[in-house]
Amino acid sequence: MQEAHPNKVTFVLGGVRSGKSRFAQRIASASGSVVFIATARPSDPEMELRIERHRKSRRATWQTLEVPVDLDVAIGSLQDPRQLGVIDCLTVYLANVMSKAQGEESAIKEHTNRLCSALKETKASIILVSNEVGSGVHPPTATGRFYCDLLGELNQRVAALADNVILMVAGIPVPVKGALPVAAQSDFAIDDEVLGAARL
Repeated sequence: MQEAHPNKVTFVLGGVRSGKSRFAQRIASASGSVVFIATARPSDPEMELRIERHRKSRRATWQTLEVPVDLDVAIGSLQDPRQLGVIDCLTVYLANVMSKAQGEESAIKEHTNRLCSALKETKASIILVSNEVGSGVHPPTATGRFYCDLLGELNQRVAALADNVILMVAGIPVPVKGALPVAAQSDFAIDDEVLGAARL
């Protein structure tokens, strides 16, 4: 019989190809009941290949939900304390929400408010993945700057309510808040396995 794990929100941040998705999956591998919540849409051939790589990297026993926008509904469906939800990622989720809301800020924030409320109320544990935008190049367009502002705000809100916040730096997890999950406390050496998973 599986033991119920305490409700915890773990937030994994990092730059592009920093190993954040791989790290989130490593944490999840210690759980017996995983629901992977994918936000990406197959918008072009390159994205289709990327999505397929991510699918192949997951364990066959994990349940996968394709949820581009309504993350609050998906999180709300996790009612078993033994479940672990993995959301990958908020970066794409926000882009999807902006598209659906046609850039209307109030509609976008309504979605993100519901997401944060669902994270507070769920009985399951949740791992979320997102890009750290604060260290990147300042976007040249108004839309790009608006997106980065919104993602930065969302990241701050999720980090504030999370029990653990992990920043991925070149494949190495750095605890920013809380502690590294037990499943990730062994050495994170840069070996062939890490390099082979860098595309995640």
